[in-house]
Amino acid sequence: MKLFVRGRQRTFSILETHLERNQKTIWMHAASLGEYEQGLPLLERLKQTYTNHNLVLSFFSPSGYEVKKNKTPADVVVYLPMDSAGNAKRFVDLVKPDLAIFIKYEIWPNYLHELNKGKVPTLLVSAIFSKRQVYFKPFGSFMRKSLKNISHFFVQDENSKTLLNSIGFSNTTVSGDTRFDRVSKILEADNRLDIMDDFVNNEFCLVVGSSWPEDEAVITPYINEAPNTIKFVIAPHNIKTNHIQKLETSIKKKVVRYSSKNVSSLKEAHVLIVDTIGLLTKIYSYANVAYVGGGFATGLHNTLEPAVFGIPVIIGPKYSGFKEAEDLIMKKGILSIETNEEFKKTLDYFFTDPKALRQVGSINHNYIKSKLGATELVLNYINSLI
Repeated sequence: MKLFVRGRQRTFSILETHLERNQKTIWMHAASLGEYEQGLPLLERLKQTYTNHNLVLSFFSPSGYEVKKNKTPADVVVYLPMDSAGNAKRFVDLVKPDLAIFIKYEIWPNYLHELNKGKVPTLLVSAIFSKRQVYFKPFGSFMRKSLKNISHFFVQDENSKTLLNSIGFSNTTVSGDTRFDRVSKILEADNRLDIMDDFVNNEFCLVVGSSWPEDEAVITPYINEAPNTIKFVIAPHNIKTNHIQKLETSIKKKVVRYSSKNVSSLKEAHVLIVDTIGLLTKIYSYANVAYVGGGFATGLHNTLEPAVFGIPVIIGPKYSGFKEAEDLIMKKGILSIETNEEFKKTLDYFFTDPKALRQVGSINHNYIKSKLGATELVLNYINSLI
């Protein structure tokens, strides 16, 4: 909360100090880290294409700003001030954008009103809509009015387009999700890690990513009874010391922490606990199967990062609203489990059947491959505007 408040107090001074006044500007807004990753392929292409423009990136949440404030292609990165009429006017007057881009869900009435008043083309990119949202309710007239200030909607699916059409919006394009373009680039990166080479050592490997205690309660009984020919990597969502200690205590096999690793302990251990951040994507490249956490807790984490490596993905039962998970469960590339017994049955299936492992993994790889191209479609539209 302190970061949330204090960060916004500096927004206008950052813009006044760091924004080049003699250049045109493109503004992109992302709520948090997830939306930033979604918008990043487009941000990178804008940086390459519009070299004479300022790129201003704003975040709503500290989870995005504090992680990426010094690590983005944008020229200026700020918190977005709260959506008051005064803040919106001052922000837009300072930035003077030639184009504004909002990612996925971001609908801020005062900012959209100010942009429309200044005749600034405004796009909503990788948007997804459902009947549950206020725009489609009888009492949603105020938010429907805000949507009128958006020049064009790039939506993820036909259902979103149909819903927008039902309330009078035809300025829509089904572009898909720019996240697929982002995640596909993972395969082009150098994903090698010496620690993983030493630990996995050509054994079958399950990587558990972003796990919550509820996920770990399902997984650890299997780990304790599993053959020693399976290696387990657990990268918990919470890496605070007390949680890591509790997790380590629950495991009966030899455990090594990333923070205290050495070559001999890695080769002897059966479980590696990753008590740091920033490595999970590379670690997934070593997995034969991945388990993605959150599906027993507050919400599913990123399933595309492991899926892009062409491996089966296991999740908990709470995945409603996560479109790629819903799609891949239908296709049987992602498998949802509800009990310890289901987890054991599913992992044993993949451990003992290499053919099934390859077939299920290829479903995920091909699904992601079929979804590429959203960034290029949006960029072509932008080229027609600027």
